[in-house]
This record gives sequence, structure tokens and C-alpha cells, in this order.
Amino acid sequence: MRYIVASKSNLTPEQAAAELKTLAKEIADHDYRYYRLNQPTISDQAYDALHRRNREIEVLFPNLIRPDSPSHRVGSAPSPEFEKVKHQAPMLSLDNAFSLDEVGDFIDRIKRFLKWPADQDIPFMAEPKIDGLSASLIYEDGQFVLGATRGDGVEGENITPNLRTIRDIPLILQGDFKPARLEVRGEVYMTKSDFERLNENRQQEDESPFANPRNAAAGSLRQLDSSITAKRPLYFFAYAYFTSEPNGDKTQEEILNTLKTWGFPVNPHVQLCLNQAELKAHYERLEELRPTLNYEIDGVVYKVNDLALQNRLGVVGRAPRHSIAHKFAAEQAETVVEDILIQVGRTGVLTPLAVLKPVFVGGVMVRRATLHNQDEIQRKDVRVGDAVIVQRAGDVIPQVVKSLTNKRPATSQSFIFPTHCPVCQTPVVQTEGQVAIRCPNSFGCAAQAVERLKHFVSRHAFDIEGLGEKHLEAFCQEGLIKNPADIFTLRQHGRVLEKREGWGAQSLQNLWDAIDKCRVISLDRFIYGLGISQIGQVSAKLLAKHYQTIDALLQAGEEDLLSIEGIGPGMSKDLVAFLSDPQQQKLIHDLRKHVTVEPYLVQEAHNSPLKGKTVVFTGALSSLSRGEAKAQAERLGAKVSGSVSAKTDMVVAGADAGSKLKTAQALGVQVLTEDEWLALVGGL
Repeated sequence: MRYIVASKSNLTPEQAAAELKTLAKEIADHDYRYYRLNQPTISDQAYDALHRRNREIEVLFPNLIRPDSPSHRVGSAPSPEFEKVKHQAPMLSLDNAFSLDEVGDFIDRIKRFLKWPADQDIPFMAEPKIDGLSASLIYEDGQFVLGATRGDGVEGENITPNLRTIRDIPLILQGDFKPARLEVRGEVYMTKSDFERLNENRQQEDESPFANPRNAAAGSLRQLDSSITAKRPLYFFAYAYFTSEPNGDKTQEEILNTLKTWGFPVNPHVQLCLNQAELKAHYERLEELRPTLNYEIDGVVYKVNDLALQNRLGVVGRAPRHSIAHKFAAEQAETVVEDILIQVGRTGVLTPLAVLKPVFVGGVMVRRATLHNQDEIQRKDVRVGDAVIVQRAGDVIPQVVKSLTNKRPATSQSFIFPTHCPVCQTPVVQTEGQVAIRCPNSFGCAAQAVERLKHFVSRHAFDIEGLGEKHLEAFCQEGLIKNPADIFTLRQHGRVLEKREGWGAQSLQNLWDAIDKCRVISLDRFIYGLGISQIGQVSAKLLAKHYQTIDALLQAGEEDLLSIEGIGPGMSKDLVAFLSDPQQQKLIHDLRKHVTVEPYLVQEAHNSPLKGKTVVFTGALSSLSRGEAKAQAERLGAKVSGSVSAKTDMVVAGADAGSKLKTAQALGVQVLTEDEWLALVGGL
């Protein structure tokens, strides 16, 4: 191609626009051949010349820079911070399976939910689980306009400039069908070979190396200066898309094929498996292949192939019922136990920790590992001085697998679990039927107070920046904060804090702003922030979705709690005990003086006549399981209860309905047969 000299006198805007269009396509084609096919057709010098020409024209005609301009691949000016982006649909987590038996249990749960026979096979797409960072890409009329991190699943960070630098990600969709709005989800990763080269360069420049490719990818993707990201070798695998203009795809297999037609890279090792035996065979094949791949995978994701079944199965908590991650066996290493410490958690549970001679496990330096509880220490007979095998459970949490007794020192002694809290010296207790040993001094134990505060300000709870662990410990010791409610009156100690090292006027103002930002909070975050035993993020969302307001939750009874799928007897008992404890009631009362707890809104049910209604199911349903019936009702905005009262709006009665039906009839509550219920929800 012959070029006109790039100056405004020699190149008209029309000629510039035409040439930029040609250059964008030509460079994109070369990128595809180089990065995707590994078959470059021009020299590096010729490729660089195309980029220089593109840049020359863009400098002269900045108003003509295209959405698919190659210059986006080299980054842009630094941003002061990442903006928050709310996902249109939550970016869900996956439940994990660590054995074939657990995979079998997962499949059995699906069949029970769908009321399918035990011997009926379910086709799954099996896809390698890439050990990278999830990302969401938004396209409008075929052009990439927004990219975000997963964040907490509901809200992520806008990293559009950084994602533009990844050459695997098309800036303009290929193919004829380009939806007006499209969301593509996938995984950003770094190859093993690129990771090794990056660390070699960092060490030569006296910079600390990254621990593993995932950390390197995460650090690269979250640079405020996207020109730094552009210098890091990142790649992308797409695995899902969402659009309001469906193109006829009916299976996960078809979704992957459509993604390829749009120009997205899809992992080549996906496999349609028609039964559990084929899932096992593909898992074993990938496990054997794993060491030879140039990128990290930590398991295989199984997704129900039929999209209509995926929709029926829906979501429980923050995980889809239709998918699971079958993790590979954890990597192990040998080291020595140098000490055993007791850690007191926010709910008073005493957890033993092994202090280890540092050892690399799965690319991460491990210095401590959990020993879980007293029973586990006794069962494994772990002692100070023992040589032990450690692993990262699920490639995340370090744990001691076993002691190597043949290497045990002759002077070793069994570990004796403390009878008193190591922090406040209160005698410990153990509830009958539970393995956990607790310090019962909930509001008088300094360790519990600090851990409770750390949990309260954590990212998925109130997310208060500026209140780190050291600050919280110091504030507790000095009596400035005794419980979470005191955080919201901390400003009255401003003059005291001004005198502390590191607390200037600006840092204090940042702290006050961070606290004020949390004075309005969603119900699920409020519940999670309270630190109730056994109530994590998932169960907090389940409770918020069911009760919708804090006042309704405060009236929760054990029977009603047990009607919520995902809330078991242990959770309900702990929650009722928490809500009935006078000290916890006072804490909630004090918090509500300073914090507005927003009602939880069910997003999916804007026009549903069932929204806000209380529904009770009783008797045996013939065409669907009780779980699917509950899921239908909740998806349409209804609250499903386990008992009938004057507040009940509707009872769905199956075969052999008993006392609940009689109670409904006596109270004049609307009663529907199963067929009437199906007709109702089928029309919504």
C-alpha cells in the first residue's frame, strides 16, 4: 500500500478516514494471525510501520480516531481511580466439587429438582476452568464500549482502557449478526512462559516478582495507567454471552460457537459429554494434559448444555444450579511445624494454626496452615516439630494433610488444646454435637471485638476504606471503638486522632467520607456485616431476598427460616439465637441510629402480580419438585413461607395436603391446585 505524506496539507479528512479504516482492519488481521494462529505473515518491522502510520494520522486528525483503532491497544493516560460499574445481571460464582462422588451428588440434585428419573442422562458442556480474572465486556452495535471486573458479583470496576489493550478481545465484532447490546463474559489470563519472562525482567529491575500467573494477570489488569497493562502479555477466553436479541442458540455448545463467529477466542479443550462417565473421562484427560498447557487451569467446569434447562434450574444464593467446578487435586509440599497457635475468631471459635517453615505450594509461599479444630489435631496427631505434608485446599486455603511420623523428633509431645480463651482467659465451651470450641465472652473478649470490626468494615460488608487491621486494633485498645456502631461516632475523637502519627487532616477527611458513604447500605450487606455465625455472603443474600426489610428479618422465626432453600437447621438456630440476644439487639438498634438499611428489591419481578406475595406450598407436587416450585415463586418476586398465617396470600396444595391446607381454608386464604399454579406461572 502506498501512502500520501501524513500532513494536513497532503491528506484530506476523507482520505485520512479511509486510510485509518484500512489500517485498523489490516492491523487487526495481522494481530489475529500472530496472536491466535501463531502464523505471522509480515516482519516485526513492517508491523511496527503500520502502527506508526496509524498514529501519525491520528495525531493530525484526533477527531477521526476509530472505536477499533490499533492505538487503543497501547493504552491511554492514567486514570485517577476506577469507576464502579453495576452489572446488568450478577456475575455468579460456581460451587466446587473435589471428587467424583460430589459431582454425582450435583447431578442427582439437578435430577431431583427437575423431577427426572435417576437413570436419565443429562448432557453437559465440560470446559477447562481457567485460573485467571473474570471480565465482562459490553458491545453496542458491534463496538466494544465498556469492560468491567467481576468485583463482588453485583458491582465491578470499569477497566475499559485496560481491556482494550488485550489483542484477543475484538474491538469490533466479526460476522453479520451484531446485537444492539451484547455482554460477553470470559477470563483474562497470562501464559506460563510470559509469566516467567515478566518475573525475570522484574528481578533484573529490582522489583518483587509476582507469585503466580493469576496474580500477575490481576496486577496487570488493575493498573490505573493502561499503557502499563499494554506492555503485559494478557489473553482472553470467552465462555458466555447475554443479549436481548437472541439469535436462536439453544445450547451452551452453540453459545461457544457463536462467540467464535464474533471473533472471540474460545478454549479448544471444551467437550460435550452425554453422561457422567464421559465427564469423568474428559476430567482425567484434562488432568493429564494440564502440565503441558501454557496457561494455568485448576479444574473443569460442567454446565448443563440445554439453555432451557439452565433457565429452569436458576440460581441458589450466588451460584447457578446448572453448573459446578470440578477442581483438580491440590498441590502438596513437605515442611516442618515450628509452632501451633490458637486464633480467636469473631464468633469466638478457637482455631488452631500451624506456624510452618516457609514453603512454596502451588506457586505461593505458605507460612501458616489451618488445623481446623481440636478433633482434627487429635485425629492427625500434629505436633510441634513434626515434618508435615501441606496443601492449598481448592488451591486457596493452606492446610496440613498429615504428619510424617517416621520423621518425628523423639522429644515431641501431643498438643494440648487450651481450656481457657488465650486472649481473655474465659473458660471455653463446646456445644453438644458441634466440634467447634468457643470463647463465650462475645462482648468482653478483645480478640472477638477486633475480628468482628474487621469483618464489619470488610469489602463485602460495609466496605469502609481507611480502617485497616492495625488501626482497628489501636482504636480498640484506646477505647475509641468498642463495637461497630462506634465507627459512626468516631468523628468526635477527631482531635485525638489528629495527634496520632500518620493521621493528617486529609487522611482523616478521607476516613470521614468513607464512613459517611456507608450510612446507607443494602440489607444483604448489613446482615453479612453483623458477623452472625454461619451466615456468609450467600445466606445473607438469601435472607435479604426472603425478608426484604430489616424489620421483617428481626421477626424471623425458626420454622420460617427453614422454609428458605439454602438455610439449614444450624444456620436458623444461630440466627434466632443472635437476634434474641439482648446485646446483639442493642447493637442493631444503635447501628440503625446512624445507618439506613435499604429494603432488598427483587430485580426480576417488575411486572409480576406475585411480587411481594407470600406463598406456601403443601402436599406432594407431581410435575415439578418442591425446590423448582419455590424457585419459580421467588423468581417472580414472591416470598415462600413454611407456615400458613393470616399474612399468607396463597397456598398451593398438592396431593395429600394436610394441616396447612386446613389452616388456609379456615383463614380464607386463596388455595390453588398444582395445575392452577402451573397455569399462573406459565403466563408470567
